[in-house]
Amino acid sequence: MSVRIQPSSQVDETAVLGEGTTIWDLAQIREEARLGRGCIVGRGAYVGPGVKIGDNVKLQNHALVYEPAELGDGVFIGPAVVLTNDFYPRAVDPDGRQKRGGDWEAKGVVVAEGASLGARSVCVAGVRVGRWALVAAGAVVSRDVADFALVAGVPARRIGWVGRAGVKLVQREGEPGVWGCPSTGALYDEKEGVLSERA
Repeated sequence: MSVRIQPSSQVDETAVLGEGTTIWDLAQIREEARLGRGCIVGRGAYVGPGVKIGDNVKLQNHALVYEPAELGDGVFIGPAVVLTNDFYPRAVDPDGRQKRGGDWEAKGVVVAEGASLGARSVCVAGVRVGRWALVAAGAVVSRDVADFALVAGVPARRIGWVGRAGVKLVQREGEPGVWGCPSTGALYDEKEGVLSERA
């Protein structure tokens, strides 16, 4: 399976694209970005310099992934999602001089394996979204998100748990701390605010 790149996209010659990856119209992949196998980069999406993306990742149309973000395998980035990289964004310094690349330190967002970010959500510089977590559409993530957490709102707060299928988990009747997936039947244990899969 070869890489598919639409003619209207811009892929820097130093970027590395895994086998079976597709880059759609008007997408831009910057220098030294690394995309794994089987990725899909939608129309108008942006991947910054040096960004690291795992296998089977989907970036929907107009998603903006600024450096030095890292996305694990199987991550879903919805339409118009933004992963920021600057704690103190300014166009100029206190003296009015235009800021350049060396005038600030980029801090990337980390999105762990299987996590999904809903349409138009924003992740603030430096946050980590845990494994298989789900960020609701329009949410603003300003602090780390736990594995399997379902977060929503501005700022985003946990409103439940999700399993690998992305379906909201249901607490098992008469079994405190035990959650089940209505879709797959998989069980999860919650202890001190941490959810883990049963073996």
